[in-house]
Amino acid sequence: MGTLLGGTLLPPLDFFIVNLAIPSIQDDLGGGDILGQQVVASYAATYAVMLTLGGRLGDLYGRRRAFVVGLVGFALASLLCGAAGEPWLLLIGRVLQGFTAALMAPQSLALIRAGLDGRDQRIALGFHGATFGLAAVIGQSLGGLLVTADLLGLGWRAIFLINLPVAALALLGSLFLPDPRTRGQAKLDWRGAILLFAGLAGVVLPLVEGRALGWPWWCFVVLVAAAGLLYGFWRYETALDGHRHRGRVLPLVPPGALTAPGVRIALAAVALFYSIASFFLVFSEHEQAAGRTPLQASMDILPLGIGFLIGPLTVPHLVRVLPRRIAAIALGLETVGLLVFAGLVAGFGRTPWSAVPLALIGFGQGLALPSLIRITVVHIPRAFAGLASGLVNATLQISAALSVAVIGGVYYTAAGAFGSAHAITAVSVLIATLLFGAAVLSLRAERVRPLEMDGTSDLRMQESRPQSVLH
Repeated sequence: MGTLLGGTLLPPLDFFIVNLAIPSIQDDLGGGDILGQQVVASYAATYAVMLTLGGRLGDLYGRRRAFVVGLVGFALASLLCGAAGEPWLLLIGRVLQGFTAALMAPQSLALIRAGLDGRDQRIALGFHGATFGLAAVIGQSLGGLLVTADLLGLGWRAIFLINLPVAALALLGSLFLPDPRTRGQAKLDWRGAILLFAGLAGVVLPLVEGRALGWPWWCFVVLVAAAGLLYGFWRYETALDGHRHRGRVLPLVPPGALTAPGVRIALAAVALFYSIASFFLVFSEHEQAAGRTPLQASMDILPLGIGFLIGPLTVPHLVRVLPRRIAAIALGLETVGLLVFAGLVAGFGRTPWSAVPLALIGFGQGLALPSLIRITVVHIPRAFAGLASGLVNATLQISAALSVAVIGGVYYTAAGAFGSAHAITAVSVLIATLLFGAAVLSLRAERVRPLEMDGTSDLRMQESRPQSVLH
């Protein structure tokens, strides 16, 4: 678990830790505001569009092998970022970080799903969720501290080089990782991979870059083209699934994995849940408008990160008392926290009492994440554990990009017209509404009986049926 959690920590850590270092990067390498946006977007976009493919590669060629290759590649990409002397070299390093993180990250969840059952799996998922919270806490504080401390004269480069000792420890531990058997005899669906990559890239890139560029016309053209590519991908996967007995090429995303009862509802709940990602952006902008420094802002939002860290660790204890509806309760706590926060801002402006609803939001977020993941993955066979992990992580990342683009746009529009306090109040209520919708969907998903009730039935079914494992 320590090894897997090391691989779980690095990708979200590198998303959070870079934000407070961007001004120093711009001062050192030049490039202005556009470089700062590209440093964030190049990693986030690549990571999002490659996650499903990364998870499927683990299913086909071995999850431990994919984990190790991704881990080593991520360490080398981090070294490239830390040594970059030109903006273009830093951006290449960030893209490579996104590729390798997408190969590494799904294997952690996939190995938990494939190798553990019952209470052990719930405990492991709790630690997995807590690691996301730890990444949020560390990322929002360590970045500014490393840049300020200027260790060994490294400045902003330390935020990338700090990955190397973590990767080294995880690599050592990977020598002892078990690797449940996978479908290594099959070939990768390269045509499907290219269609999916192009389609998701066409969705994510305009969402990530559109607002900063003023939503030029080509953003909407690319989005329409992406919809056509994704539709073509689905048609191709369906056709390939119907003829899979004629060859060794299996669909990248078997249609049955998405049409199985409960999966689409659970993924929709995951997507609505991660609309909370936009709150980090608007909170930071609101703090800046209130005259808070980056370090002060990181301390102000720290209660949310601490709550996020504690929440997942309580799941194994809560499940003994309340085996179901944990996700809905957690999302309800987030909803209440956001509404209380909105009320405090509307009534008192900036107040220390905001720490209470922020901690409640973080606790609910940390409690909901492993619960929603489990609700989703139990409806997909373990033979496709990597695919399930990729789908969940890709849904989270795409939802984050969409919510930042849409809800962030709402905030900037309202802030320009009515001021930052009114804007963050309105956005908090909007996010609370989306989280309430996620709670309702999670209840519906939990009513659907999981596909398999033991650890081997899904593999037996996969081996005995020539066509879709789920049809």
